[in-house]
Amino acid sequence: MADAPKYIDAHIHAELYEEAEQELLLEGAFREGVRAVVAVSMDLASSRRTAALAARYPGKVHPAYGFHPEQEPPSDEGREELITWIRRRHAAGEAFAIGEVGLPYYTRTEREAKGEAFDETRHLALLEAFVKLAAELDRPIVLHAVYEDADKACDLLRRYGVRRAHFHWFKGSDETVRRMIAAGYYISVTPDIAYEDEIAALVQRYQLDLMMAETDGPWPFGGPYEGQTTKPQMVRDVARRIAEIKGLPLAETEDSLLRNTVKFYGMEES
Repeated sequence: MADAPKYIDAHIHAELYEEAEQELLLEGAFREGVRAVVAVSMDLASSRRTAALAARYPGKVHPAYGFHPEQEPPSDEGREELITWIRRRHAAGEAFAIGEVGLPYYTRTEREAKGEAFDETRHLALLEAFVKLAAELDRPIVLHAVYEDADKACDLLRRYGVRRAHFHWFKGSDETVRRMIAAGYYISVTPDIAYEDEIAALVQRYQLDLMMAETDGPWPFGGPYEGQTTKPQMVRDVARRIAEIKGLPLAETEDSLLRNTVKFYGMEES
């Protein structure tokens, strides 16, 4: 009898792969030890495509619906249309998370480096709307919030009493890390753990029981992955590297990462 799949890619933009590539990508991953993926969304159109993928792969594609922050925020009408659509999915009893949402750290810092002014008021209002929605619907929330933006996100999570927060591809100060651990917030680690000292240092500090593995595909990676298509199977390498850094047996690390993700996202046990 084959071993049960023991990996979950906790953050991937599955619908951003070419449509002809999606089936090969996902079915290949499911054959090669990946139990499920958490498929996040960029906006309403993206959320609809993610919902279609989840319907095609029930129990294997766990969807998250939101608006990626590294783009111009939607109009008020656009925001309400997306939130209303998400509420309908909730009323229908669908399993999903809120995400990817957050703050535009990279856009903001790039513009500020050029001497351009950047007003994040609308971005903060949009994040607050999604945090309120996560609290209202009691759904996990997937966050794009790094460095000082993580503290802004933590303030909103605390204000609305949201505890199931997943900071994907997180980077931040020791003080912010301590704050997030104390609050029980989860992080996820990408394949760049293989070549980024900052990520290795974070893994040393963060609790394994608050950690997941992700690829953020189709985002490409460097180091040993240079020139490769990002695939969910790469989380196996992430797990191996986490085990090495923490000095733990690989099987124990794999089991913990799997258990953490299943628990956080409320996936069915298998």
